[in-house]
Amino acid sequence: MKHKDGKPYQSDKSSWKVPMALTVVVLCGLSFYLGGIFCSEKERYVAENVSKVVETPSGTATRAVQVKAISFPECSADFQDYTPCTDPKRWHKYGKHRLTFLERHCPPSFERQECLVPPPDGYKSPIRWPKSRDECWYRNVPYDWINKQKSNQHWLKKEGEKFLFPGGGTMFPNGVGSYVDLMQDLIPQMKDGTIRTAIDTGCGVASWGGDLLDRGILTVSLAPRDNHQAQVQFALERGIPAILGIISTQRLPFPSNSFDMAHCSRCLIPWTEFGGVYLLEIHRILRPGGFWVLSGPPVNYQHRWRGWNTTIEEQKSDYDKLQELLTSMCFKLFNKKDDIAVWQKLSDSNCYKKLDNPDNYPSKCDDGTEPDSAWYTPLRPCVVVPNPSAKKLKLDTLAKWPERLHVAPERVSDVRGGSAGAFKHDDDKWKVRAKHYKKLLPAIGTDKIRNVMDMNTLYGGFAAAVIDAPVWVMNVVSSYAPNTLPVVYDRGLIGTIHDWCEAFSTYPRTYDLLHLDGLFSAESHRCEMKYVLLEMDRILRPNGYTIIRESSYFVDAIATMAKGMRWSCRKEETEYGLEKEKVLICQKKLWYSKQSS
Repeated sequence: MKHKDGKPYQSDKSSWKVPMALTVVVLCGLSFYLGGIFCSEKERYVAENVSKVVETPSGTATRAVQVKAISFPECSADFQDYTPCTDPKRWHKYGKHRLTFLERHCPPSFERQECLVPPPDGYKSPIRWPKSRDECWYRNVPYDWINKQKSNQHWLKKEGEKFLFPGGGTMFPNGVGSYVDLMQDLIPQMKDGTIRTAIDTGCGVASWGGDLLDRGILTVSLAPRDNHQAQVQFALERGIPAILGIISTQRLPFPSNSFDMAHCSRCLIPWTEFGGVYLLEIHRILRPGGFWVLSGPPVNYQHRWRGWNTTIEEQKSDYDKLQELLTSMCFKLFNKKDDIAVWQKLSDSNCYKKLDNPDNYPSKCDDGTEPDSAWYTPLRPCVVVPNPSAKKLKLDTLAKWPERLHVAPERVSDVRGGSAGAFKHDDDKWKVRAKHYKKLLPAIGTDKIRNVMDMNTLYGGFAAAVIDAPVWVMNVVSSYAPNTLPVVYDRGLIGTIHDWCEAFSTYPRTYDLLHLDGLFSAESHRCEMKYVLLEMDRILRPNGYTIIRESSYFVDAIATMAKGMRWSCRKEETEYGLEKEKVLICQKKLWYSKQSS
């Protein structure tokens, strides 16, 4: 070594001998000790040499992500229905006003679970579609409370090892089929492909959404995790689209002007309270010309009030107040018969111009909040006015289903870089990719796969490409990505906004296939890969599949972690054999908790 002026140090080399000898002894002892630790833990951590030079997502050459294999432990048996962001064990931390405790409240990072959620004791592979619409295994959703409380309303009944779903409901004692038949008589647009997407608030066990599938209408069934126990889990076990959620203080995770129809069958939402703020949210997510259907109090109060533990005067007052609120929000009464009333959201700009008057309530939203902002966005007591310049936003201006699926929506031009040409290119690209996927995973198109999630879609291209398979697809758009979800809904598909740094709003074991396209390349700077994979394992059914299309920079590390979750994976080429991108096909193993009998 030298001084800063360049002259060498004069040192006595003999003085180094003792310290150096001591250092060598200490290091040898330390390495022996650490070696013993790692050898004793060899079942848990195994060094994985991932040293191949690959191209990163940004296009530069570097070494692939290096990880050590980890064998994730099992969660305890009481985690079998764990929903991290709607966990009943944490409800006491949040207020009861407007049921805010039922909204999403995700645990802090230091409370995150790093374990594999076990299935219930006696879990079996789900009954396959379409038989699953009418029955499921009791052991897969072992809840007796809802059976005891709702069996008299024919929601479901337990027979032997199964739950059976007769298709009844609180407001349709004669069966959901006759209930929807009456609804179609009131709304002819349900019959000709005009209405394609719907939302059912307070869905029960989703019999309404299940019936509509045969009529070409795709429904998002929505319910909170509440004292009815596992409404959404029953729906998904049956193979019917559903998601955990509640209209409380935050907007629902859907863009404005999305659904063609909204439905509430005695869903117990206090529509006229808090200034009608819940109705205002229905107005926001319903497209112009769309329909809101209500059955139950206060509809048909003249004949039903005695069974509602109230007076006819109270019910008349509630109905008049409801009608007044709906009129002030630019709804008109479209049709009514027996227990069903239907209102239509107006597309006439003259009605919305009246909202400019500051003396009117509700007023027009002018606080700068984006109409499509829907991830932890507070509800506003104001009307989100449809964009008057949008010519093809109204229900009657859209192509009818199924032609609607492949027509470039007008709102694609609102996306940065979006255009009709870009939409067509994406649509064609996914036809090629889906054909390749079916070769890699022949289960696609069979009854082995029913509930599918595209974890980071652009325009819903993958869902459109598998439209003829017996599946439905939940299209997820990242809350940090450009909001392309309006395009997904405009083409007649369904989806939700989500941030994959958090848990998804569903129960464990609810999807047969998870697909992602470059999710880790896009989100790894924010979301730790380990937690995203653990969340995928939580929501994936045993024996379910994943298609992970990812940069070669990540794919080996993903495969290593997947092995620690008891998945079997194989790496495949893309349809064009690109070196910088691979496809990982994985299947989750069915295993049982060590605590189970």
